[in-house]
Amino acid sequence: MLIFIFSNPISMMNIQDKFDLTGKVALITGGSKGIGRAMAVAMGQAGARVVIASRKQEALAEAAAAMQATGLSVHPVAAQVGDQKSMEALVAATVKKYEGIDILVNNAAVNPVFGPLLTTDNAAFDKIMEVNLKGPFALAKMVYPVMAARGGGSVINISSIGGLSPEAMLGIYSVSKAALISLTKVMAKEWGKEGIRANVICPGLIKTKFSEALWRDEKILKSVMRHQPLNMLAEPEDIAGLALFLAADAGAFCTGGVYTADGGYTI
Repeated sequence: MLIFIFSNPISMMNIQDKFDLTGKVALITGGSKGIGRAMAVAMGQAGARVVIASRKQEALAEAAAAMQATGLSVHPVAAQVGDQKSMEALVAATVKKYEGIDILVNNAAVNPVFGPLLTTDNAAFDKIMEVNLKGPFALAKMVYPVMAARGGGSVINISSIGGLSPEAMLGIYSVSKAALISLTKVMAKEWGKEGIRANVICPGLIKTKFSEALWRDEKILKSVMRHQPLNMLAEPEDIAGLALFLAADAGAFCTGGVYTADGGYTI
């Protein structure tokens, strides 16, 4: 009779180590406020060296100073997502500062219009697509060789529940976020052999400056809460934990995933 003895590696594993980002470098666009800032803090607290990018230098400096005051390694770089030269300079500055990139979070987004398709002009359409879709596409391609040279990495794209089902009065924004979900899946399929994972997070209504017009509107907020099982308005930190999981070894087997964090709104 043959007797097989199996060891249980899970019992020997310290799960906290799976969330440790010590030695990793994270580049986060839209990192000066809201969800981007919360993710920067979470990854910094997990040990990562973080570069935060956004358009406004003043906001970046304030955010970086606040994080540095708590002992985090954070470097601010002003950049315009959607502008090729600006993104190239951002990647170069990150590599110069920290000698590599292991985590890319494409969080920056715009939505210059709130209304139906018939009142959305071509200029607004182009702007939304330039920042919300073309920007992450171009930036990820720039980061790809840096990650590949380091043996892999994690790309996290921030979409929206509007990318899963179009939101009223947010038509083209929803279209851009749906395309970002598809782009993420393509990245996962094509880049997995290099050890590069790509996942996408679809937040629901989060209490940020970006979504202020929605959650401050009592009628809209009540409508959301009627359809959302969890009776709460989420804070940016409620997205940060999921992003940390996808950035760290805890999510090492996760790629091409679409993760909702919406209080159950899309159930």
